[in-house]
Amino acid sequence: MPHIDYFFSTLSPFTYLNGTRVEEIAQKHGATITYKPLDIMALFARTGGLPPKDRHPNRQEYRLQDMRRRAAKAKFPLNLKPAHWPTNGAPSGYAIIAAQSAGGGDLGKLVHLFGAACWAEDRNIADDDVIRDCLEKAGFDPALADSGLLTGADSFGRNLDEAVMRGVFGAPFFITDKDERFWGQDRLDDLDAVLGGTL
Repeated sequence: MPHIDYFFSTLSPFTYLNGTRVEEIAQKHGATITYKPLDIMALFARTGGLPPKDRHPNRQEYRLQDMRRRAAKAKFPLNLKPAHWPTNGAPSGYAIIAAQSAGGGDLGKLVHLFGAACWAEDRNIADDDVIRDCLEKAGFDPALADSGLLTGADSFGRNLDEAVMRGVFGAPFFITDKDERFWGQDRLDDLDAVLGGTL
């Protein structure tokens, strides 16, 4: 059975714009997914990247244009300058780790709900009430927001270390069990083709 390790940040607009497409691709090919939320700013620092605010103006302008186009293509609402960005992505990452361990809900939906809360609804995904709401809407016990914080923090840090070791430098980033790597939601067609044996 094929497998996908899915490295991402709940703060990333491109993780949000992924929607639940990686889950659809995995289902199509009978693949499993392990969700690995991480600290995207720390990942940039460790792999030669810069936070968006520190990039050259040319890169900042292109990023906003690309986000607008990608959102239109995906038919997702998008606020290019959300009220609560950047914020602390760790609490939502911990909640995803706890939800993955607990089971019983829809992890792909949970990841997308955090993205939508930040990038479409101007909600602060570091806020406990927002985290609980997203957990509940994705079919998980909202109390997971308060449980397993130490385990979540440990896993969150280990996800970053693993990502650097395995060649990850941005989000979303997908790695198959055959070490085929894909950066960005705009590479999902390639992931689909590789899993289908046509690329």
